[in-house]
Amino acid sequence: MAKRSILHMFDPMPNNSPFDINMALDAGFDVLVPYANVKLENIHNLTQDAVFSRSPAGNKRTALFIGGRDMGLAIDMLQATKPAMAPPFQVSVFADPSGACTTAAALVACVEKALKDHHSRELKGLKALVFGGTGPVGIATGVIASLQGAETLLVDHLSIDSAKDAAKQYNRRFGASMGAAVARNDEEKAQLVADADIVFCTAKAGIRVINSAVLAQAKQLKVAGDVNAVPPLGIEGIELNDFAAPLAAAAHSPNAVGVGALAVGNVKYQLQHELLKLMLETETPLFLDFREAFVKARTLV
Repeated sequence: MAKRSILHMFDPMPNNSPFDINMALDAGFDVLVPYANVKLENIHNLTQDAVFSRSPAGNKRTALFIGGRDMGLAIDMLQATKPAMAPPFQVSVFADPSGACTTAAALVACVEKALKDHHSRELKGLKALVFGGTGPVGIATGVIASLQGAETLLVDHLSIDSAKDAAKQYNRRFGASMGAAVARNDEEKAQLVADADIVFCTAKAGIRVINSAVLAQAKQLKVAGDVNAVPPLGIEGIELNDFAAPLAAAAHSPNAVGVGALAVGNVKYQLQHELLKLMLETETPLFLDFREAFVKARTLV
């Protein structure tokens, strides 16, 4: 009898994400086992129970998924699975808290594609702003952009200290070189946007972060990308399905283009599906976070 595929879904929150459960079923897993309120110290024993209860052949049909809302904790949990396993008793692990890893990877890949197609440029050497930069999507976006060589600032809407703390923590974790900024009002946003090449908007859904008056101050904007699909959209003038559409509101940056939330979301959906499938198909264990997700996202845009 063929071994059934099993995905153990570890989540530090009170419930697992229905989105992730649906995605995992659609990717082909036969059995999903959700675990709520999981603590970091639980990961070692849970991993060993999942791994040593199946033969090496069974482990090829077994995987772990780490959710939650905290990027740092999710990465710590992923790392904690590694010493709990030993060849040939190993399984693949995918960390994607709040879908942040796949969303950020899709966002940066879409913006990078628009940048290459419309400006013949790469991210390297350009100035990138990440609004909503201290949330999980913003952090992952910032790290990816920084590792691609962009001069990246994480922008918080309330506190420069929060932005500095996030930049310092994740620079240390991933070898990035992000800076920090605060933008509490339109005047401060306009000052930042004035000399930015790239704008990523990763703030909460339903919040207008950048309006047309702020965009009008941009002098060298090339691409702006937004992940907010709930009105009002995060960046005024970018429509949901835009993929490198002209951004008229950036009047002083006549070649600026925008990437909308559904364009990013389409790539994010494909990306998560492909990574979940990959864990079923691989012969060797995979450990997936936003870095591996970005590599795959580039092949999908």
